[in-house]
Amino acid sequence: MTRDARPWTRYLRGRWWQIPLASLLLAAAVLMPPIEFKRPVYRYVVTFDITQSMDVEDVAMNGKPASRIDFAKAAMSDTLAHLPCGSEIGWSVFTNQRSLLLVAPVEVCSNYDALLSSLDQISGNMRWVNSSVIAQGGIYSAIRAAVDLGHGTDVVFITDGQEAPPVAPNETTVRDIPQGLVHGWLIGVGGDQPAPIPKTNADGVRTGYWQADEVRQVRPEPGAPAVAESHEELSQLREPYLEAVAGHLGFGYRRLIAPTSLRASLMDARYAHPVPVATDIRWVPALLALVLLVWRFLPVRRAVPVDKSASAAVVTARA
Repeated sequence: MTRDARPWTRYLRGRWWQIPLASLLLAAAVLMPPIEFKRPVYRYVVTFDITQSMDVEDVAMNGKPASRIDFAKAAMSDTLAHLPCGSEIGWSVFTNQRSLLLVAPVEVCSNYDALLSSLDQISGNMRWVNSSVIAQGGIYSAIRAAVDLGHGTDVVFITDGQEAPPVAPNETTVRDIPQGLVHGWLIGVGGDQPAPIPKTNADGVRTGYWQADEVRQVRPEPGAPAVAESHEELSQLREPYLEAVAGHLGFGYRRLIAPTSLRASLMDARYAHPVPVATDIRWVPALLALVLLVWRFLPVRRAVPVDKSASAAVVTARA
């Protein structure tokens, strides 16, 4: 019998080397620091319209009627679960002529529970006044806040587009905001059919619905042909209006169709910021160590020796 001229092959056939190597891999899994990789991340301040028209229940979740504000919050909750780590999200609310920053953008993975908890608290109970000046007020202040925050902060403004006091349908200008100052989305939410607007008191308790004589209607322009009554006591998604405003701003526009339809907009590659993100890859050496240890302790399948003399006797007898 000739001895194998390559001693290392004998070592590989044995399993003595697997435990030391697995120990080294486990030590690496404990001591290895996070490694930075470039990853596309996103940074938004999300502004929710909390005016009373957002309480209209003309959208559905799980087959049941839901208010526009709850629908918007459910869509944002779904998006939070899918944004990559390193992305940053902040909350803002809009009513009257101002968007008020509640939470400056924070990293989504390390602050996930806090973001969900604060999102759940956003409601119409935060309203400080009942008017709704979207283009000339809410969007303007949301953009100014994003500019002040810096670091490439983009804007998401979720609304049904109903202004109160109302504006003419062709009045879609936004004051003193040049295109490209910040990027963002106008997200429309609501149904296509006019629906009554719930009326709530200062304690957030519903007391009925707004009536035509309680709200200001659109006044026809002097010399303009007679038009039908505007019925501002009813509300529907003002989609053409929001599309026109988004066009003036250089924003994108999307309609919120389902709670899962917001994530595609907020994860659009055009809004991504490639940044180095510390990534924990300690699971890689840990997994390799596990494979080695399983291999080391698997039972060895040994071949059964064949008795050549007995086989030869059987062949002779048959002959």
